[in-house]
Amino acid sequence: MRIALNTCLVRLGPKSNVVKNFYSLLNNRKSIFRCYSSTYNDETSRNKPQYSNKPPENPLHRVGKMIKSSFKEMFDNLNDPDGEYSTGNNKLFPSHCDVVIIGGGGIGSSIAYWLKQRAKSGLKVVVVERDPTYRDCSTSLSVGGLRQQFSLEENIQMSVFGAKFLRNIEDYLEVPNVDIPNVNFTPHGYLFMATEASAQILKENAALQASLGAKNQLMTPEMLKKKFPWLNTDGIALACLGLENEGWFDPWLLLQALRKKAQYYGAEYVEGEVVGFGSQVSRDAVHAVYGRGDFDNLKNIQVQLADGEVRQINFAVAVIAAGPHSGKVAQLAGIGSDSKFRETALPVEPRKRYVYCFHCPDGPGLNTPLTIDPNHVYFRREGLGGNYICGRSPSPEEEPDVSNLEVDHSYFEEKVWPALASRVPAFEKLKVTGSWAGYYDFNTFDENVIIGHHPYYSNLMMCTGCSGHGIQQAPALGRAMMELIIDGRYSSIDLSRLGFERLLTNEPMLERNIV
Repeated sequence: MRIALNTCLVRLGPKSNVVKNFYSLLNNRKSIFRCYSSTYNDETSRNKPQYSNKPPENPLHRVGKMIKSSFKEMFDNLNDPDGEYSTGNNKLFPSHCDVVIIGGGGIGSSIAYWLKQRAKSGLKVVVVERDPTYRDCSTSLSVGGLRQQFSLEENIQMSVFGAKFLRNIEDYLEVPNVDIPNVNFTPHGYLFMATEASAQILKENAALQASLGAKNQLMTPEMLKKKFPWLNTDGIALACLGLENEGWFDPWLLLQALRKKAQYYGAEYVEGEVVGFGSQVSRDAVHAVYGRGDFDNLKNIQVQLADGEVRQINFAVAVIAAGPHSGKVAQLAGIGSDSKFRETALPVEPRKRYVYCFHCPDGPGLNTPLTIDPNHVYFRREGLGGNYICGRSPSPEEEPDVSNLEVDHSYFEEKVWPALASRVPAFEKLKVTGSWAGYYDFNTFDENVIIGHHPYYSNLMMCTGCSGHGIQQAPALGRAMMELIIDGRYSSIDLSRLGFERLLTNEPMLERNIV
């Protein structure tokens, strides 16, 4: 037995996490008991809830389970030396990890995928998701648009990569012995229309997009009428049509593909809600930004499980990717409190958006891009047979209540349908067939992603606040977070301007093409 065990350990190599964990368990039994004790006694906690009254697990039992788990991982690794095996169904609660991701939607799962794709078994990644059904998840309720027609260079670059990712999705997300992922990408482009007042902005945006690899075409009203005879061009001075790598896809299918591949590589998903952070004070320490003083260090999160029990996960790095709930999660860590150096809140909150489905047999046919009117009403084809979906971004005064996902049908009748019928006369005879509502992870500061380190907590990162274009940028954002965590810098697309620091210096990164 000893010879076989030694042979396995040698084949894995001294740098293997399995080997390190195994020898640590055998040679550092006292530290195991200290760690077990400190889990419940030593660390202070923010918003710390009451723990379960269940008696704590015997340390020797836990050591035994950890050794058993490590042996399973070791033999799996021997059968698959490249590390491409699934431990995503590990039933042992992950009380320790290298990276914990709070939020398992499109962005959180993309981060998990990219980290595990790069590090394989060399990095333990845990994703905490409160609703594994994703019933109310922003990703699954998204319209699923993909466009390069932005005015910020970073947004254009991320969406250019997103298009490449979707067109080659099998190269990234295929799992052996599982159906090849297909997100039903429909490449019919976006059509942005502008009035005389905004035509110059549209022209400048198109030039920037073309310089970064996007393919689009500026169109006069005459060109529009010729290509889209069903369109009323009154009041339109200029339009821009995406010719390649724009359209829409099924966000639910992309989410499932990202999650499955992340789990295949070994990411662990935990069903639960983060209800607190644990921290430890470092006395007379030197902070990289704020100099010498007493500073909190985040050490763990408290997770309330489906049965009400609260468990703890210790981490090296935590990532907030909780979509519209990210602002509240950040508050659990004291961000936005009266505490020195943490006064600035994470300005991300839920904003409700309605999507209406309608049928119009005499409406535009296959040659229908995702069309955006200057008054922010949009529509696109949904499958075949004269089916469409539509919506409109409300003004600040029109923002609906976010306490539920109920749909206001009067909003369609008063704000959406008149604009649709004016722009496409055939839509006068449409019939509403359904509707739904979803949440934007709305960044109230500038409506763009906030990504990277928090300036106070060196081990707290965030990737949130995309304000409606997160799922199309999820592949690029996940890759960027992987680079920042593993390499300490961006190497593919420089997203430094989109960090938390811009909130402190009051330098918004405003986008001129908001849908």
